[in-house]
Amino acid sequence: MDTQSQNLPEPYTLTAHAAFVLTERAIPLAWVVRILQQPERTEPDRADPSLVHALGHVAERGNRVLRMIYNDTTNPKRIVTVYFDRTQRDRV
Repeated sequence: MDTQSQNLPEPYTLTAHAAFVLTERAIPLAWVVRILQQPERTEPDRADPSLVHALGHVAERGNRVLRMIYNDTTNPKRIVTVYFDRTQRDRV
């Protein structure tokens, strides 16, 4: 487990890919935590029923929508990836 995973709310962890993209895209873990705790919307993944998408606006980034995809069937739940979703700005 990387050090960032230790700051996530229970029961979540980050995959190596998710940890990398948080650093690469300069996405603070606090934003991830905030949206995991109170997503504005969740939706199932179209291709994989074990994955859930959590979405929420980030005021600190011009109200852009942050999308997190996590595996809901693992224990702890594993965040697979995180990115700003340009297609959702006016939809969430």
